[in-house]
Formats: sequence, C-alpha cells, structure tokens
Amino acid sequence: MQTLVINQFTKDLNRLYKEIESFKEEKNLWKTMGNVSNSPGNLALHLVGNLNHFVGHVLGKTDYERNRSFEFEGKGVPKTDILTSIQNTIPIITVTINGLTNLELKKEFPIQIFTDETLTTEAMLLHLTNHLNYHLGQINYLRRINQF
Repeated sequence: MQTLVINQFTKDLNRLYKEIESFKEEKNLWKTMGNVSNSPGNLALHLVGNLNHFVGHVLGKTDYERNRSFEFEGKGVPKTDILTSIQNTIPIITVTINGLTNLELKKEFPIQIFTDETLTTEAMLLHLTNHLNYHLGQINYLRRINQF
C-alpha cells in the first residue's frame, strides 16, 4: 500500500512541477478569470501546504506550520520558490508514508477534517491524492485556456 501511495503522490507532484514550470511569465501564475477566484499559483501553494500539513506535520510530526489563508491570498511568490517547495514535498511524503505500519494505516486519522465522518489514515491518504489531482486539473485547465 505504502509504495503505491508514494508513487501516486510522486507522479502527481512531478506533474504539478511541470505545470508550474510551463508558465512562461511568472505574473500569469497569479491571474484569475471570470468567477474563478483561485489562481494557478495559489492552487500550487495550497497543494504544497495541504500535503505538508496533513502528511508531513500531522502524520510525520514535522515542524511545518501551515498558513492556509496565505495559500489562497498570497501573491507574487517567485516561481522558483514554488518549484522548490514542490520538490521538497516529495521526500516528506516518501519518508512519512514509508514510516507508517499497516496497523497505523487502518487506524483513524489523528484529526477529523470532515464534521460528518471520520477517516482512517489510509482513506485520508486516498482523499489527499484525489484532492491533489482535482486542483492539478484546475491548474492545467487555467494554463491551457489562458495560453500561459
């Protein structure tokens, strides 16, 4: 299970890296259009923050401190910094998930994120891969539709 989840996160974080790298002008990372309020740059910050919080901090006990409001409101973060943060997230994911036992994967996730249900750690990791892909698709679409 761990290898499968690590491989999925790694593949998708590498895809995120390539999406962000594909923006020719950094200013376009922060553009929105119409009723879309999240820019590609903010979505990338959100994904990195989300994974570093839930996998790194909650499961891996890193000292990462999440600033969720900045993930959505911050602007002008250099593209190189976003790319570095994506790269730095991969080993955090790998080390943390490799350190989980099968028993820990079946246990309840240490914090409850949904008010109507509790998730096992295994289910939370599945949720996080889906969340990553959901926003990765948004970033790809925004880049292509705006021809960034």
